Formats: sequence, C-alpha cells, structure tokens
Amino acid sequence: MNTPIEINTEGDRIVYVKAVDVADLPQDLQDQAGDLDQLYAVHDSDGQQLALVSDRKLAFVLARQHDLSPVAVH
Repeated sequence: MNTPIEINTEGDRIVYVKAVDVADLPQDLQDQAGDLDQLYAVHDSDGQQLALVSDRKLAFVLARQHDLSPVAVH
C-alpha cells in the first residue's frame, strides 16, 4: 500500500517515521492494507502525516528522495 503524497519541503527538513497498526486506521485504509498488520507513517515536525507506506525501509527511502532527513520514532 502506497498513498500518493505531496510534500511541502519549506522549512524543517526532519521527518519522523513510525509504525502504525492497521487495526487503528479508518476502515477504508484497513481494506487497502490487505493482509498487512502494520504500516509506516511519515510525519513532519508538526505531526502532520505526509505518507503511509507498506514498510519501514520504503518510508526512509521516500523521505530521502525528497531531501528530507528521516528519524525513527519508537
């Protein structure tokens, strides 16, 4: 599952990557996630979700491709 995004790269260059349980997402996103139990969200410093992707590595690659510095949130 890969949600298209438009990233605003003004200002802060750090983004945060965190695991999200599919069960905690709205039903339409749960349906799109298929058999995945967990997705990975990329958030800006204000907490706005920029992307929701299928795996952690992809989240980091996506951020770096947009000249952002990803940081893992535990």
